[in-house]
Amino acid sequence: MSTTSKREYFNSIRIRYQTSPKGVKTIILDEFCRVCEYDRKYAIRLLQRKSQSLGDNIISKSGRPATYDHPEILAFLKRLWIASNLACGKRLKVMIPLWLPFDNTGITQANQKLLLVISAATIDRFLAPLRSRYTKKGLATTKSGSLLKKHIPIKTNQWNEHVPGFIEADTVAHCGTSMVGMFIFYLKYR
Repeated sequence: MSTTSKREYFNSIRIRYQTSPKGVKTIILDEFCRVCEYDRKYAIRLLQRKSQSLGDNIISKSGRPATYDHPEILAFLKRLWIASNLACGKRLKVMIPLWLPFDNTGITQANQKLLLVISAATIDRFLAPLRSRYTKKGLATTKSGSLLKKHIPIKTNQWNEHVPGFIEADTVAHCGTSMVGMFIFYLKYR
């Protein structure tokens, strides 16, 4: 049976199938599977469609509708992400309420409300296609010492920064984009 013949046959029985009681549907389905040589489950899916005809390659997205599918939201997230030197979704989530009042691109009130309730995972999903195009600015000149880390006992859950004896320190290199030549190192501590 040709594709056009199958399409005509499908269009003739689809409405009859959808309006029939259960017992009649079984008979129509058996006939449709035998004539068109379709698998039963596939035939059921075809006959239960409301508006599409056989052979149309319209793919309907399953699940709930996209809430944040607006170019204005993605544009704001991209601007914030680049301005924050490619921060992760968890950090961007915290930054959004701080940056929104100062954004002068005219984001609508509805999109501002959506940005305030967006999750960190959704932000990461939106920015995933952009991650390969951008790189962080600045160079890290320190490397973690894996040999020393094993010998120094650190209790991460018992730090109290308000009691004397605790310090965080790191070196910062003001070298621009290259480690070649002369530049300034300084020790940053808290």
